[in-house]
Amino acid sequence: MCRSIVTLRGPTDASDEEVRAAALQFVRKVSGYRQPSQANRDAFEGAVDDISVSVRRLLTDISTTTRRSA
Repeated sequence: MCRSIVTLRGPTDASDEEVRAAALQFVRKVSGYRQPSQANRDAFEGAVDDISVSVRRLLTDISTTTRRSA
């Protein structure tokens, strides 16, 4: 989808800056705007904020270990 978005799950926690940068790239790709107009700035920034929170929750909640079922 967007080649500049990197995998954030790894042996070390992603920084808030890395999470926000990935969210920003996603919103840019989906909206088609690199820089939104003043009229759309609040919606654009709100989307980046919402996605950043969701990404952080995902990275916190997913299991990084493989569990085998017996």
